[in-house]
Order: sequence, then structure tokens, then C-alpha cells
Amino acid sequence: MRRKFYVRSDASRGTSLQRRIRTLSALERKEEAKAFLNTFHDASGHGRTLRQRRWAEVRSDLRRHGYYEHTLEELAFGARLAWRNTGKCIGRLPWESLEVNDCRKLTSPDAMAARMVDHLREADSGKGIRSIISVFAPIQGDAIPTWIESGQISRYACHTLENGRTLGDRQNAESTKLARSMGWTPPEEPGAFDLLPYFMRDPKDRRIMIDAPVEAIRQVDIRHPQYPDFDALGLRWYAVPLVSNMIMTIGGVDYPCAPFNGHYMCTEIASRNLADAQRYDLLPQVARAIGISEGSSLWQDVALTELNRAVLQSFQTARATIIDHHKASEQFMTFHSREQARGRRVAGDWRWIVPPQAGSAHDVFHLKMRNFHPVPNFYRERGTDGLRLMPWYGDNYRNRVSGWVDRVQRRWKIWKRMAW
Repeated sequence: MRRKFYVRSDASRGTSLQRRIRTLSALERKEEAKAFLNTFHDASGHGRTLRQRRWAEVRSDLRRHGYYEHTLEELAFGARLAWRNTGKCIGRLPWESLEVNDCRKLTSPDAMAARMVDHLREADSGKGIRSIISVFAPIQGDAIPTWIESGQISRYACHTLENGRTLGDRQNAESTKLARSMGWTPPEEPGAFDLLPYFMRDPKDRRIMIDAPVEAIRQVDIRHPQYPDFDALGLRWYAVPLVSNMIMTIGGVDYPCAPFNGHYMCTEIASRNLADAQRYDLLPQVARAIGISEGSSLWQDVALTELNRAVLQSFQTARATIIDHHKASEQFMTFHSREQARGRRVAGDWRWIVPPQAGSAHDVFHLKMRNFHPVPNFYRERGTDGLRLMPWYGDNYRNRVSGWVDRVQRRWKIWKRMAW
């Protein structure tokens, strides 16, 4: 089921997507293209002749059209590299195993929606959750393709009850109102875990509402192995986190619609989604269900631990891939060691890498990190996480002068991009 909702855009500022994508000069786009192609050819072992021929083709396309097209091999390598470079992700150890689906020819909303259903089913085929990315059409010149506006394909609604209380995921309060205004009908008896439709935007900036088939979204009932009263809370969560509103940038080419999925770390669901005050705020209810008083010492810590235990065991029982935060931290340290052994520095944002539960018990807590925002990468807005994205040459410094020049150039680029 699909409905359109026409949105008036401020033509002087461009469409909602044009206000998000990075604005690169011709020289910056050329630099990113060359840096990426050099990395690609270095990794693939292609000879000098093939490297020079490909760079001549790309340089010619950039000069004539302002953009170029990636080959299938370049797209697959670039998508995996974008995952490897994402400084906010703790689970980058298997970055080379990312399955890349070339969906650039699918441009209609119906075809894209059908691909999202296939993506969900392929990611969770019963043999563990596989990491997959579906890459749709890139931005070419002034042409804006159809893209997905919602943060994830699977989300839970937030209902406002007659007594003024809210029921559901508070993060999605505005999305729920928008869906209602576009004709979405919630269940007769609203629940805390009612699946929402998701939204697309077409090239004319018109919003389209898509109802994903419920049978394509596997949900896991969260139960506790020890406390029967916990089960009465009726908690659940979806198995596949399909992120859909990140912009992927590869070699100066932006892909505004490249939905991807990994698998959950238990603290993402338990310590954040279900426990955060601005989300479900369930810690008091969990405490009562496991028989501890909110006035007792460290009651929040006990409730968080038991909630994580319930999420972890429920997903494992349902054979939905999940990892605990201790194992995830160990895997990140392995990833960090491998990258260093290959002569590459690791971009990392400490605030995102360190788990929200038992932080100092992990080695990553004590690891010095710096997010230098290398490309290829993912970003949401050009004025926030997209502002500092640029090629990283720090792994190839031969002397102090080259490092100093690079730092000056990076600061100059950031200064130019800022909205003064």
C-alpha cells in the first residue's frame, strides 16, 4: 500500500535532499575520485596501464559532466570501505564480507519498496543475519533520485493516549503523527510495538508512504529466563536493523539511498532503545518485574543487566544473530590490531565505540581514538557528520612536512564548508 503526500519545498534552498548532500568543488570531487581509485587499484593489484586508463576515463567524465559512474567492482569495494571507515561503528571486524547489491537501475518507488522486502528476507534467511547493503541510484549533477527518508525500515509507533500519556517509542512521535495524517490507521487497540510505515521522497520531493509487509519483519519476543513477571511486560524487538537514511559517499559520488544492515549488539536494544528516557523508559517497570525496589542502591544497574540478559537470551533462542557488548569490544580490538598490522590507522569515535553498559570493563574504554572522517564513508547531513569528510593521507606520510601540509589543507576545506 502506497500513498503520496505533496510537500512544498523552498525552491531557493533546494529540495530536502539537496540541503543534506555535501557540496564539493570540482577540485575536491576530482581529488576524492583519484584517492579512491588509487586505493581500489592498490587493493585489487591491477597493473599500471589499467590504472591510468581508468583514471583517464573518470577525469574525462568529471570534466564533461561533473560526475562519473562506478563499475560494479568499484561499487562493491567502495561500499565495504565506507563501512570500514565509519568511526561510529564498533562492529567493523567483518567489513570485507559485506554483501553488496547493485540496485542502481531500480528507480521507481514500487521497485525500491519491493527490493526492501527482498533485502529483509535475504538478511534473515534462517541461517543467521547477514550484513547486506542495497545501493540505489547516485546523485548525478542536478538530478535527484528517489531516496528513503525514514531512519530505519522497521520502526515502532508512538501513540498519544487520551490521558496525555504516550505509548510506544517516543523517538517516533512525529513520524507517527505524519503517518496518521497520510492515512495510516493504527490498530483498534494501540500497543507499544505497532510497526510504522516508512517514507520515501521522489525526485520532485514528494513524500511517499510505504507499508512494509508485516511478515517480512521478524520480531523477537523478549522474555526472561528467571523472572515470570518480566514476560508480562510484553516486550519485543525486530531482528534486522535496516538503516535507510544514511548517505554513502564513494570517490566524490554520493549515494543518497543505500540501505544496509548488520546485526544487533544487546545494549543497543536493552540499554538504549528500551531503557532511554526519550525512548521506552522501561527501567522502573523492569525493576518491579524482577522484584527490586527503585529506592534500593544501584537498582538501575541491576535492572539494566537483567534487561540485557533477557534480550540476549531471547534473540539467541530465536536464532536471530546478536552479540553482547563484551564480545563486540573484543572484536573491535581484533579489528584495530589487524588494521594496524596492515599499516592503516583506525578512525574511531570514543563516544560511540565504548558500550553504554560496563564501559571501563572493556579494552576499548582505554583505547586512544580519533575520528578523522576518511572517505569513502556514510553521513547524514553535510553540516554535521558530512562536514569533515575528505581523503585521508595519514597512512602514507613520509615526513613531517607532508603531514603538516595535509593538516592545513583539511582545516581550510572545513572552514570553506562551514555555514558562516
